[in-house]
Amino acid sequence: MRPPADPPLIRITDFDGARDAARPLDRVENVRAAGVALRTRMLRGRPVPYYRSMELVRVPYPAKFGYLNGFGTLPPFIHLCNRLFVVQFHGSDGLKTLLVSPSDWEFQRATPFFKRLDESMGAFSKLGEALVFRKVATVLERLAEIGLAPEDIDYITYDHLHTQNLTRWLGGHGKPAVFPNARLLVMREEWMSAQALIPWHNQWYCPGGIDGVPMDRVILLDHDTLLGEGVALVRTKGHTEGNHSIVAHTPDGLKVTSENGVSLDAYVPQLSRIPGVADYARATGAEVILNGNTLEYGVDQYISMVQEKAIAGPDPRDERLPNLAPSSESAGYWLFPRTAPSFTVGDLCYGSLARRETPRAAA
Repeated sequence: MRPPADPPLIRITDFDGARDAARPLDRVENVRAAGVALRTRMLRGRPVPYYRSMELVRVPYPAKFGYLNGFGTLPPFIHLCNRLFVVQFHGSDGLKTLLVSPSDWEFQRATPFFKRLDESMGAFSKLGEALVFRKVATVLERLAEIGLAPEDIDYITYDHLHTQNLTRWLGGHGKPAVFPNARLLVMREEWMSAQALIPWHNQWYCPGGIDGVPMDRVILLDHDTLLGEGVALVRTKGHTEGNHSIVAHTPDGLKVTSENGVSLDAYVPQLSRIPGVADYARATGAEVILNGNTLEYGVDQYISMVQEKAIAGPDPRDERLPNLAPSSESAGYWLFPRTAPSFTVGDLCYGSLARRETPRAAA
C-alpha cells in the first residue's frame, strides 16, 4: 500500500530561542512577545474555509489536577467534555482536512488511571459509569453527520497522546486503517516519550495505544510548523514533554486549542467564580492555572499557557477572555457542584465544509 505523500511543512521561527533566558520571567515575556508576532502575521492571511468542534464524550477528572493548587474546596472531580475538531485548510497542493483530537473513546478505556477508577467502584461500577461517563457520539458518527467519509481525512493530530489509542485509525499488526489516507502529525518528543514512560506518566497513556502503527503513517515534527494557510502546530511543552497547540485562523480570529488548561477560567483565573481559583491567583500572582496531572514540566507549562494566550489574543465576543478552545473543556454537572466554569466555549462552527463529489480511493 502506498502511503500518502509527505506534506510541505513550513517552519515557524518566532519562538526560536524565546525560552533560552536564564530567568523564568524573562522567558515568559519573550514568549509573550513572540506569540503576538505570530498572531499578527497569521491574521494577515485568510481564515480557514471550515472549522468545527463537536462534543464526543464527558468523563470525570480529578479537580486537584484540573486546577492545580487552585481547586479550593471543590468536589473531587470535574466533568471534562472532550471535543473533535474538524479543520479544512488550503495546502500547497489543494484543500486538506485535519482532525484534531479524534479520541477513539470506545477503545481507550484501558488507560490505567480510568481503569483503576472504574475498579475502585466495585459493585457500583456500572452505576458509576452511567452517572458520570456520558457517551455523546463517536468520531465516525460525527464525521457522518457532517458528510465526511474516512477516506476524506488527510491528517490527524492531538495536542498530546494521553489516553489515546491510534491503532484503529492508523492500522497496524495487519489490521487496516479506518482512515486509509490519514497521517498523524505529532511532535517527536511526544512520540518517543510515549514508548518508554516513567511509571506515574504511564497511568495516563493507553497501553499499546501506538503499538504497531506503521511509521509511514506518522510525521514526526521537530519544530513549530505551518501546515498551510491559516493552520499551525506550535510546541507548548509542559502538560507532556511533546505537547503542542493547534492554531487555526477563523473569522473570529485565531483559535488556539490544547489541554494545558481545562477551561477559560484556567487562563483568566482572576475572573473565575470557581471556589479557590481566583483566590489562588490573587494570593500568588499566577496568570494561569495548570492542568497538572503528571507535572512533567510545570514551569514550561506555565510559559506555554501564556504563549497560547498571546497567540490567541482576545476573544472578539468578550475581550476579557483569550480566544481559546480547550480540547477537553470542563463542564458543569449536578454531581460535581460548584465546578461549572465561569466562561464556556462550547461547540463552534465557522464556514462551510467542502465535500468531494466522488470518494477518494484509499492510498
